[in-house]
Amino acid sequence: MSDGREPGGALQELFDVRATVALVTGGGSGLGKAIATALVECGARVVVADRDQDRLDRMVEQLGATGRLEVSRTDVADAAAVDELVDGVVARHGRIDSVFANAGIARGAGPGHPSGQLDTFDMADWTALLDVNLYGVLNTMRAAARHMKRQRAGSIVVTASTAGLRADPLVSYSYVVAKAAVVNLTRQAALDLARWRVRVNAIAPGPFRTAIGGEGRPDPAKEAMWSSMVPLGRMGDPREIQGLAVLLASPASSFMTGGVYPVDGGALLQAPALPDEAGPPRTQFER
Repeated sequence: MSDGREPGGALQELFDVRATVALVTGGGSGLGKAIATALVECGARVVVADRDQDRLDRMVEQLGATGRLEVSRTDVADAAAVDELVDGVVARHGRIDSVFANAGIARGAGPGHPSGQLDTFDMADWTALLDVNLYGVLNTMRAAARHMKRQRAGSIVVTASTAGLRADPLVSYSYVVAKAAVVNLTRQAALDLARWRVRVNAIAPGPFRTAIGGEGRPDPAKEAMWSSMVPLGRMGDPREIQGLAVLLASPASSFMTGGVYPVDGGALLQAPALPDEAGPPRTQFER
């Protein structure tokens, strides 16, 4: 007998993010753009924050007609600016349901490159990267937590990295340290905020075609280097992060907190190999 519901209706309700309010930092490109796009297309109202106005303008061109996109030029390393951003979202919409602390940059070279070894890396690169990749995440989580605790509901999702779960010869010391820190920051915050029914999880991407990994059509040698680390034999497409992002913003993840979820094509299943002596080029990109 039929219960009168449409086929798949119960499942659709589980993943329903319509009428929710989400914030995505670093949402003007790469993984952040893919996450924001998926949420908008699934019916959420999404605020995209990025420090690059050109990227924000392109997001408006792409998704502005939906009426569900807002943009804000914000540097997540500026704690006061992040507070103002989150406070503004809540003032306009009355709540904030999910926050994706995604903004990140890559600076310097990994230990597989002559300029990326312990006694030679640039401390200015170290400081600049931690300001965004660690303190930017902390600023975003703290601003979100203040409102979500009062709501007694919410989902915070951090973009970590497989480089935060093991040593990685292809990324810098500062990148590995920051990502390892945000993995444990995620777990600590999940334990803290659970009493207010606020969930905190992390996505740990492997090699993806982003501004960090090589957006569009990367150099064939560089793509081959990254792909050799992945059992599935290729880099990820940013769209392949969208399913997990929507899951973590939806009621379907209501009993998930403190998790770190790799999306890496199996990269963590094998040890990363050092590149040849020349190593990868020095990188200074944003996600």
